[in-house]
Amino acid sequence: MTEFSLDLNEEQRDLRDWVHGFAADVVRPAAADWDAREETPWPVIQEAAKIGLYGFEFVANCWADPTGLSLPIASEELFWGDAGIGMAIFGTSLAVAAIYGSGTPDQLVEWVPQCFGSIDSPAVAAFCTTEPEAGSDVGAMRTRAVYHEATDEWVLSGQKAYATNGGIAGVHVVTASVEPSLGSRGQAAFVVPPGTPGLNATKKLKKLGLRASHTADIFLDDVRLPGSCLLGGRDALLERLDRARSGQRASSQAAMRTFELSRPTVGAQAIGIARAAYEYALEYAKGRVQFGRPIIENQGIAFALADMKMEIDAARLLVWRAAWMGRNNRPFTAGEGSMSKLKAGEVAVAVTEKAVQILGGAGFLREHPVERWYRDSKIYTIFEGTSEIQRLVIARAVSGTQIR
Repeated sequence: MTEFSLDLNEEQRDLRDWVHGFAADVVRPAAADWDAREETPWPVIQEAAKIGLYGFEFVANCWADPTGLSLPIASEELFWGDAGIGMAIFGTSLAVAAIYGSGTPDQLVEWVPQCFGSIDSPAVAAFCTTEPEAGSDVGAMRTRAVYHEATDEWVLSGQKAYATNGGIAGVHVVTASVEPSLGSRGQAAFVVPPGTPGLNATKKLKKLGLRASHTADIFLDDVRLPGSCLLGGRDALLERLDRARSGQRASSQAAMRTFELSRPTVGAQAIGIARAAYEYALEYAKGRVQFGRPIIENQGIAFALADMKMEIDAARLLVWRAAWMGRNNRPFTAGEGSMSKLKAGEVAVAVTEKAVQILGGAGFLREHPVERWYRDSKIYTIFEGTSEIQRLVIARAVSGTQIR
């Protein structure tokens, strides 16, 4: 009989402790400053690159874990340190996931290392898919890619919104419609190399949370790309379009494939924020004395903390299950990837809100980090699929119908 265990193996424990140490010693002390400055923390990214936490080798080693847990473990610990800095460090992984999910082996070798740059001069990458009129409705995408056979070039035109690392990235991965009549099934993903003419960005957008992470809108004005920049290659695209035209069932389109790969990791990020808030509120409740005793001795506070701990652990188990399923090619027949992201995001919002409440007036002040964690948590019910979209994915999976 095969033994079942939820214990982490030695490599996973070492990874957890290593990332936690970096988060505690480097990230947390810098978090409030970079949040206030609302700037990309390049010195912290470089420190992560120096120790091997930022780079292709780190991502490859995490993906090689047959359990699929290494990346969620590392994400939880880093985002326990700070979500804004965590996203500045791990935001590149979404573009890498797009290349990994849609690209050929040669494209992986060519582009993934360029996403990270070098230890002495680290770079970031951006995945650009959301548009002003096409957020949850990916089929409404207006960015177009037109192929010119005579020159073997694609020309991209359109606008992308809310792109993490948009404009400051070296490599941009952009989704575009190549056959609008097919909706989301007529889309493809392209690598836009560093310095490509026609790609421009707005200044950094001001945000509620994740302020150390750069977000901007991207404009594509007749961006010309060689045919080799189409992820997966033209033959694979033509085959997929033929299947779509004939009404055959197709695999997920470019943007959704990327999100399917990343949802458990995004959920782990949310758990890191929630855990940080829970731990801080727990210690505060032990030390805060009111009416002659620590407030943790009040049932209302103790029960709130119990619920916070329970929800965090439940969300983590959903994340770990989805990560394991994804790594081992188990189909998400009940929307398990969406379950993990949905639960973790909503837990992060609820737990950070309770942490602010437990601290009372102190929780409303920037003197304590819970207000920052509260702000940071909200995006996890919005980006990479809102909570409503995650419920739609799950509902369609379990019902077998096209619920609208």
